[in-house]
Formats: sequence, structure tokens, C-alpha cells
Amino acid sequence: MEFEISQSTQTIIDMVHNFIKREVLPLEPSFFRKSFYELLPQLKILRDKVKQMGLWGPQLPKELGGMGLSLIDHGLVSEALGWSPLGHYLFGCQAPDAGNIEILHLFGSDEQKQKYLQPLAAGEIRSCFAMTEVNTAGSNPLLLESTAVKDGDDYILNGHKWYTTGAEGANFSIAMMVTNPKASPALRTSMFIVPCDNPGFQFIRNIQIMGETGTDYHSHGEVMFQSCRIPKQNLLGREGHGFRIAQERLGPGRIHHCMRWLGICQRSFSLLCERANDRVITLDGKTLADNEVVQHKVAELYAEIQSARLSVLHAAWQIDNQGSAKAHNNIAAIKFSVANTMQKVIDAALQIHGGLGMSDDTILAYFYRHERAARIYDGADEVHKSSLGKRILKSMKKRENGNPQNVVD
Repeated sequence: MEFEISQSTQTIIDMVHNFIKREVLPLEPSFFRKSFYELLPQLKILRDKVKQMGLWGPQLPKELGGMGLSLIDHGLVSEALGWSPLGHYLFGCQAPDAGNIEILHLFGSDEQKQKYLQPLAAGEIRSCFAMTEVNTAGSNPLLLESTAVKDGDDYILNGHKWYTTGAEGANFSIAMMVTNPKASPALRTSMFIVPCDNPGFQFIRNIQIMGETGTDYHSHGEVMFQSCRIPKQNLLGREGHGFRIAQERLGPGRIHHCMRWLGICQRSFSLLCERANDRVITLDGKTLADNEVVQHKVAELYAEIQSARLSVLHAAWQIDNQGSAKAHNNIAAIKFSVANTMQKVIDAALQIHGGLGMSDDTILAYFYRHERAARIYDGADEVHKSSLGKRILKSMKKRENGNPQNVVD
């Protein structure tokens, strides 16, 4: 595994960092005070600038108008974008659109690609992804109850979903529905493309998250599918392959998430160090940085961030060079470990800032509210730990006794 970043990739990262610092960070106070909808005109101007710089869609293949970066290079860019909650949106690689683009590219028909993929990749429209249900365990998609029943040349969809990110203002949804309840668990579900102006698609509300109710892309919606009739041409991929498609979406998506979280770690850690160096706490001019407890905390967090970063880059390298199956254990491990590292860093930075950290005068309170969910969505910590632990122990049973082998690849 090469640890050196190529000059071309470093140039891209530097351009992204400079753009975030110069154009995006000054917009954040407005982001806190205004609705996302109100900011759309300004965000459109910045998106156009990104396209003019040739930095649009780092994860997109070049034939879709993107940069065609490898997973590792995109991860490094994602880390830079993670410094601001607006970063990924402005560069066209925000969830859930990025994941929807990926599965449309892999499984979409020519008609679906022309109608949905191309304008989505260009940032002309938005989408949402409806999988999590109100009444079933979100960490286990095999328990889904929402249904899609074939009726002639159509499917009729019924179901109740929530935490559908960006449902308000989306042009279409990709929905995971049960098509064959009697099939084996992995073959029960299918994916469907549902235009959000379909009479059977009902947007109910934006969910209030820790005291905040977002708007437009910056929101999590509750939606209903009520006798929602769509043509069979809106089936994405093959019937019964919904779980497989979801897995294809989640693997690389976790790399993107983890590198974004590391960007949040980097900014929070930077703010922590800045505050520690500047905050005078004694009459003789000593600062927080002179306190041994703070020094120990800084050292511990540095080590954790470095460890998390290398783990994610290794998983990305495995996917790029050996395939997702080889990286299965590492993908699961980084999901919960990096999320926990991020939470520790944000919490420590907020603590060092004292009362200032509790206010929206810094980004820390925003991170604290919005990133706590990282340990829940895409599978809770406990689910990933149980699954990974079970898989490791099972694999060790198969290894020949007396033949020492590394457990960690």
C-alpha cells in the first residue's frame, strides 16, 4: 500500500481546502440562521464555480461529468470537504444523491439513466432514498414491511418510511420495497424509482432532529406510499435484488462517510488546539495549553484520529485493489470506530471551548447535534460490532490448528 499522495491529487486537495476556506466557511453563519431553501441561490453560484474549476463530482465517472477519482483519492477529497457541512453538497457528492447515482449507474436501464441519472449527476435535480421504516428495526433491512405488488404492467407501492434525507424538494425517490415476502430474506425486496410528484407519494413532514427542523436538502423527511402506482419500467435492477443493490450502495458509501467524519475531526481538533493556545486561564498569562490534562487529551485525540484515518484509507485501498468482499471486515470496523472517534473529538473540542462551544458562534454545537446520528444510521454500532465479532470468530474456527495466522489483514 502506497502512503504517498500523488502531486495531482494533492493539488486537487489544496484547491478544495482553499475553496472551502475562501468561499464556504464565510457562508456558514447564514447557514445557521436561514433555512437551506433560502440559501439555494447562493449555493447555486458556488456550485457553478466548482464546475468551472473542474472539481464537480469527484466520485463520478468522467463520462458522467465527474472527476473519475479512485476511492482513495475521493476519500481524501471527502475529508477536505468534511470541514464544512456544505462541502459535499457544493461539490456534487452529497448523500443520498451520491449513493443513488452509484446504483443507477450500476443497475439502471438506458431509459432510467437518461431520465434520472444524467440530470442527477449534473446537479440539476435531487433525489432521496426511502428504506428506513417507522415500525421496523432500521438496522435490519430484511425486516421491511413496505410492499410493491405487481398489477399488470405496473407495481402498486404501499408503505410508511422516515429519515428519508432530503425528501422535501426531491424530484424522485429510490424506495426499497418487499416484492416477495415468501422468498429467502435476501431475495424479498426490490428497488423502485418513484417520482415525488406521483399522487401516491405523500411527503408528511420534516422530522425535528435535536430541536432543529431542516428544509429542502438539509432535512430528514417522513413519507408515505399510498396505493402508489408506477410502471414496471421503474423497477431498478432485477426483482428480488433490492438487498444486493443496497449492499453495493453501502460499501463505498461508508468510505465516503468515514472520510467526511475525519474532516469533521480535523476541523474540530484544529479549533480545540486554537482555543487551548489562545485561552488565558491565570493572572500570569498561562493558557489551557499549559495544562497537562489538556496536553494529554490532545495527544490521545491525535493518536485516535491518525489511527482512524489510516484504517479508512486501508479499507479504501482494499476496495480499489482487492474488491469489496476482501474489505468486508474493515468496512464494518471503520463504520463504528470512526464514528466514535469523531464523537470523542467533537465532545472534547466543545468541552475545551466551555460556554462558547455550546453556542452557535462556532461550528462545534452544530457538529454535536447533527453528527451524533453517525453511530445509528447505516447500522447502529452494536449491530456492526456483533456482526463483525461473529464473522471473525467463525473464520478463526476454520483455520488450521497450530498454524499461526494474522487475524487482522
